[in-house]
Amino acid sequence: MEQRITSLETRLENAEKEVQELRRLTQGTPRVAFSAALPGSGNTGPFTTATPLTYKKVFSNTGNCYNPSTGIFTATVSGMYFFRFSMFNNMTPAPNSVVSLMKNSERLTSVWDTAATDIHDSGSNAVVISLKVGDNVYVQLEPNRAVYDDGMHYNTFSGFLLFPM
Repeated sequence: MEQRITSLETRLENAEKEVQELRRLTQGTPRVAFSAALPGSGNTGPFTTATPLTYKKVFSNTGNCYNPSTGIFTATVSGMYFFRFSMFNNMTPAPNSVVSLMKNSERLTSVWDTAATDIHDSGSNAVVISLKVGDNVYVQLEPNRAVYDDGMHYNTFSGFLLFPM
């Protein structure tokens, strides 16, 4: 009988450890995700200096890390993140459109469209990057460039936390 009680106590201890580990894995997991678009206002740009785009049409902003007034995402959780952005140009004659994804002041990747005889050009890009608390990510319209948008929301900026680190 004593062996049986010892065996049951061991099983109970192991089950309690498993429950604690499952609670640790499922509770308190940070949730960070956002998606936004430029407002349907026509042309944005050109500007004489590089300018962060302000995506004011917010579809979601779980964790409130994206600021639609500035267009800047600020990490509140250190971790690995996914970001995606798109660009659309519908201008005739079209200036070159160039937008870049920036981490703090470092250019990570860009999308470029050159002026030609066609219109309605678009492009997108994405990255997976590591961020620390306080890092900023934003989409920058390069100097003397422009993008176009209307109620269809062609120009978007989205990101989410893959996992904390």
